[in-house]
Amino acid sequence: MATVTIELNSTWVRIARSPLYWIVASLQGVSVSFAPLFLYWSGKGKFPLAPEWIVVPICFGVILLVGFFYMSLGSAVIRELRKTP
Repeated sequence: MATVTIELNSTWVRIARSPLYWIVASLQGVSVSFAPLFLYWSGKGKFPLAPEWIVVPICFGVILLVGFFYMSLGSAVIRELRKTP
C-alpha cells in the first residue's frame, strides 16, 4: 500500500469544487439507467411524455457529457500518476 499525492491543473480543482461537478455527478445515474431506457422507448415510439426529437438529443447529450467529463478527469489523474518522479 502506498500513499500518492497528485497535483492537478487549477482548472480541474475549480471544476471539482464548483456546482458543475455536482450536476455531472447527479446526472451519472441518469446516464446509466434512464437515458438508455428513454432512448429505447423513443425508438419504439412509446415515449408518451415528450416528442422524440426532444428526448433523443437530450439523452445522448447527458450520456456524452458524463462520459467525456469523467474520461477527461481520469486522464488528467492518470497522466500525473504516470509521470516519473
